[in-house]
Amino acid sequence: MERIKKAIDRARKEREGVTEPVSSDSSVSRTVPSSPENITYTQTKIIDVSNDVLKRNRLVSNVEHDYKRDAFKLLRTQILQKMRANGWNSLAVTSAQPGEGKSLVAINLAMALAMEVNQTVLLVDFDLRRPSIHTYFEYEPDKGINDFLANDVPVQEILFTPGLERLVILPGKEPIYNSSEMLSSPKMVSLVNELKNRYPSRLIIFDLPPLLSTDDALAFSPYVDTVLLVIEEGKTSKEDLLTVKGILKDTNIIGTVLNKSDSDQQDSY
Repeated sequence: MERIKKAIDRARKEREGVTEPVSSDSSVSRTVPSSPENITYTQTKIIDVSNDVLKRNRLVSNVEHDYKRDAFKLLRTQILQKMRANGWNSLAVTSAQPGEGKSLVAINLAMALAMEVNQTVLLVDFDLRRPSIHTYFEYEPDKGINDFLANDVPVQEILFTPGLERLVILPGKEPIYNSSEMLSSPKMVSLVNELKNRYPSRLIIFDLPPLLSTDDALAFSPYVDTVLLVIEEGKTSKEDLLTVKGILKDTNIIGTVLNKSDSDQQDSY
């Protein structure tokens, strides 16, 4: 009888949008919003990011009247349609080689997705050797994913939001050089399952290292639903793409993004 009463109380709180604490053995805080349009963060750190910072670091997803923003909105729509059609909620973003812009694409895509009224997004920096997502917001976190792995710091003490209501970021901090072992460790796998299953309607974007520089992305690929591949115009070679295709032969590839294109589309649709 007591268990039924607790279940009824919990259901009532969820309907009313009450934040409910999780048990001490959980690594992720539980904030239950009444709807995605009205989210109140009780534990996630909120940072103030100016438009100048966004513009300086080429974060264009919330810039009005910019054709690059329109490109990410189009990418967002394509991604959402494919993921919803397949029942997927986790996406890895990677590239063949370093410097092809996969982290910037991951951030802009996450921001574009979070602008959907009914969509919440978690962006995770799993480029463990070279964590960089926080730098695009010119923010230096007190803690990173390495603190969770090495010191059991709760994830809710690491998360931050850059002032975009439906976007939360799990950043890195110091480099982790045994990264492939960490990405496939039981502790990390447990965390990923927790992130994916706590809110099934939330989309999770993992920024992974380049495929041809480490084995990190390959080691982690079984834990995501699909992969978005970023290629750089004039740099990514056909040989690299063929190699990547072989590496990801058992992985769902949702599509590719052509980055750093020289074509000027400002006057076209």
